Amino acid sequence: MAVPADAAVLVGLGSTLDLPVVEQAAQEAAGHRRALHLLHTFDWQAAFAADTVAAPRDEAEKLITMAAQLAHQTEPELTVRSEIVESAMLPTLIRRSETAFLLAVGDSGMAGSGQCVPAETPAVQLAARAGCPLLVVRREPPPQGPVLVGVDGSPSSHLALRWALQCAARRDGRLLALRAVEYDEDTDAVAEQLNEALTQHVGSHGSVPVECRVVRGDPADVLIDASRSAQVALVAARGDEPGRAMLGAVAQSLLYHSPAPVVVVRGLADKPLTGPDAHPKRDQRP
Repeated sequence: MAVPADAAVLVGLGSTLDLPVVEQAAQEAAGHRRALHLLHTFDWQAAFAADTVAAPRDEAEKLITMAAQLAHQTEPELTVRSEIVESAMLPTLIRRSETAFLLAVGDSGMAGSGQCVPAETPAVQLAARAGCPLLVVRREPPPQGPVLVGVDGSPSSHLALRWALQCAARRDGRLLALRAVEYDEDTDAVAEQLNEALTQHVGSHGSVPVECRVVRGDPADVLIDASRSAQVALVAARGDEPGRAMLGAVAQSLLYHSPAPVVVVRGLADKPLTGPDAHPKRDQRP
């Protein structure tokens, strides 16, 4: 199913801890010339367990209003829609992601926690099951470094590279395409493959400064280390097996340990680029 030309950037709001997500998602929506759709799910069971049923509903209304105001402050010309849904958050976001351009959520405190992250953590589940790319926002603002993308030569990583080029162009930033190799691999041959992949996808983004780097080591470790100075890190959901409901080890490691925001690129193989992003403009804000 092709993504609608007017598909919005969808934001899953759980609490006020997710307000940094709104700011970054608003910037992404403006840069891609998309609307922003704020969604908060309301749990009636929790409401009935509270002192008054009205209080949790009032808090939900307050949160969605605060988020909409922040989005307008961040991008005054942005079209912002907001919605409170009486449903569970995870299945609602998975369903809505099928027709979204990008889904943005918080990381549930994963970055820097130093603890084992449960597989049922919402961001992890969404990275494995969403029908569109997923932006996982950290609570601390990222540095103004390069846009980082991990490339392993798989078809899925080529999609991630294409998305990363668009991301760097819209942010007026530099792209760092990184390939990790085994210690016995020919780095010159791999570097040539990486450059060929870049040439294949650069298209109208030829003015984006690009650095291709081949590094020996474990792919997850290499990418996490590089992400410490990146403004955002992109990776395919699963390089060698891009099936639904699957998340590769490298993508998981970035979600758990990268201090930078992470975009897990999935759901694009059967969704051709249409609408305003088919003909990007460099003068748009990030």
